[in-house]
Amino acid sequence: MDRQPTLLSGGWIISMDPSIGDFRQGDVLIEGQRIVAVAPQIEAPQAERIDASGMIVLPGFVDTHRHTWQTCVRHRYAEIDPLIYFREMLGAKGAAYRPEDVYVGTLLGAVAALESGITTMLDWSHVQNSPEHSDAAIFGLRDAGIRGVFGHGWPLIEGDSWMFDSQRPHPHDIRRLRQQYFASDDQLLTLAMAARGPEMAQRDVWLEDLRLARELDIRSTIHMGAYARNGSVRAIAQMQAAGVLGDDLTFVHCCFCGDDEIKMMADAGVSASLGVHCEMNAQGIGDIPFDRLLAAGIRPSLSGDTETKCSGDMFTQMRHAFAYYRSWVGGQHSRLDRPPALSLRDVLSFATMAGAQANGLSHKVGSLTPGKQADIVMIRTDDLNLTPVSDAIAAVVLAAHPGNVDTVLVAGQAVKRQGRMLNVDLDKLRQRALASQAYVLGQPPHAHPHH
Repeated sequence: MDRQPTLLSGGWIISMDPSIGDFRQGDVLIEGQRIVAVAPQIEAPQAERIDASGMIVLPGFVDTHRHTWQTCVRHRYAEIDPLIYFREMLGAKGAAYRPEDVYVGTLLGAVAALESGITTMLDWSHVQNSPEHSDAAIFGLRDAGIRGVFGHGWPLIEGDSWMFDSQRPHPHDIRRLRQQYFASDDQLLTLAMAARGPEMAQRDVWLEDLRLARELDIRSTIHMGAYARNGSVRAIAQMQAAGVLGDDLTFVHCCFCGDDEIKMMADAGVSASLGVHCEMNAQGIGDIPFDRLLAAGIRPSLSGDTETKCSGDMFTQMRHAFAYYRSWVGGQHSRLDRPPALSLRDVLSFATMAGAQANGLSHKVGSLTPGKQADIVMIRTDDLNLTPVSDAIAAVVLAAHPGNVDTVLVAGQAVKRQGRMLNVDLDKLRQRALASQAYVLGQPPHAHPHH
């Protein structure tokens, strides 16, 4: 049953583990699902050797917030009023999604994430129109072979009653899912609650939702303060007053959250997730709070948010994060208490270690550390957009793209080798995605109150 050990040999190792460091030339030894050694040179004559020379070898990226069900409607909503996105995708179109559309969107999004080097993704799935829709999303993640956190949300049928001052408790089908698919936390797919919080639900409802998540021993992820109207609710302060902030929470966006609220997050160990490219593309979302999070001691994670508005790959998120921060350091937006610099290594850590922490998986992934799962990405350094590499981290953050990703391992198993995806019939997937898109976009939008 045990696979032959694998030796990744001679690569430029970026471990993201300070106790191990980086090696201009080094080896990684994998046994079964785990990394067992990372060193300049490893003797392992019994191992299958994969030549990593000419490659940057680093931990797989971790996405902490992706509305993966929307993947088949890619790039449609970036340059139009965000209210149209809310009205259509969270209105009539979302309500009309079939389980097939959820499955195909989730599968396509997860396969594309893997292809680009994202080995772990939190699938923020707010399209739980029926138990069959939930099953379809889970099967999409499973069939992709990604390390997935299924973020179970709410239905979009009668969506207003779920999203505006809602009196409806979180769908109790989450109990079935915990038992049926997620009874063990030691597997590739785990469960979280994609919760609504004080911005969307009445106090007794969001408190009960949080109590349910904690009873089920799962993390909760909540959109916070994206737009001015959200920030004015002061949702984090409400949760602080109720005494329920904790390190099992991730807050997404936080753009209009108060400085005092960000300090409350930091004091309680709450994680942050920033969908940088989408946030920059969505009119009305406030300044991305890098400086305020960092000043409070929170190292944010990164996400592809929704591919209806942006690129989902982590290279894009990292590149925009670094450029966004640097572009206003020293300018009028700059704050006195901001950290003096944001390094390229910091940005890479947001895409790896901070993501693992926000997904509750830092004991398993996020760095090339012996004992952790072998979720590993190998990037070709001889591609024309990267060669000759002088600084491996700078090359990854500033210039690499999914086409440079040669090899992707999840739990020691190759899902991409020599630039080719394994285990998924891509032609069939493309056909199903086109058919799903035609169905979804054929659904006429109808009047729906603004989100």
